[in-house]
Amino acid sequence: MTEKIGVIGTPGKWSTEALADALEARTGYRQVIDMARVTLDLGTRALVCDGMDLCALDGLVVKKIAETYSPDALDRLEMLRVAEAMGVKIFSPATAILRLMDRLACTVTLANADVPMPPTTITEDVTAARAALDRYGSAVFKPLFSTKARGMVLLDADAPDAEAQIAAFKAANPVMYLQKKADLSGHDLGMVFLGGAYLCTYARVNQTGSWNTTIHSGGKYAPFEPDAALIELGRRAQAPFGLTFTTVDIALTPDGPIVFEVSAFGGYRGALEGCGIDAAALVAEHVHQAVTA
Repeated sequence: MTEKIGVIGTPGKWSTEALADALEARTGYRQVIDMARVTLDLGTRALVCDGMDLCALDGLVVKKIAETYSPDALDRLEMLRVAEAMGVKIFSPATAILRLMDRLACTVTLANADVPMPPTTITEDVTAARAALDRYGSAVFKPLFSTKARGMVLLDADAPDAEAQIAAFKAANPVMYLQKKADLSGHDLGMVFLGGAYLCTYARVNQTGSWNTTIHSGGKYAPFEPDAALIELGRRAQAPFGLTFTTVDIALTPDGPIVFEVSAFGGYRGALEGCGIDAAALVAEHVHQAVTA
């Protein structure tokens, strides 16, 4: 019997297609699903994409729920909960991903697990935001829904237009989330886990002088060998979320390592280019074994 395992992602994108290829090599079945094309009928409990009911599949791997993070993406995850209730095995579970799409939900979960993070303030009050910026000296204002530093603003407390920039950020982000700027020393780390087990760590190295090291801002992947204590920090950070595949973003600062966030979907390209690991093949094998168990 051929197991029917679909990939939810972005058709044509490298990581989505690589994962679909790896699953096809193991099952002979290939299906890429764009959630923008999915319709849920709660009366019949059918979750349909291009004429196919996703609830009839054996498994679904969520590579990307949407191209950009937004509250709408959370609604797509809620739709997947119907497939879960109908017995479809989903990797990672929708409820696990829900805690990571919203930056605040991720941060609160990490804080409750006593994971070290940059000093962080969340407020809707511009006066409180200004006071936090004064305490921090320099802070990164972050949208609650964003990836690869999109929409983030770096502010210095002594900037002459600091109040105006805070007001502008507030206009686009009613709930303001700001973190003290960390000394990244030109790089930060992505620590990769599969099924809770450590795989590897890669570095994102600044190449452009940007304040952040994301690939979106010109950073490059490089190998990195962490010590046992750092691996344990990454393990503790990802543990509360119960994800199939994830990357923990860690920075090494003069005051010790800190965790920025846990990825909802993991860094496939970082694992390949930074560690030389084919994460798509490993995830496909992990999922295939879980579905056929």
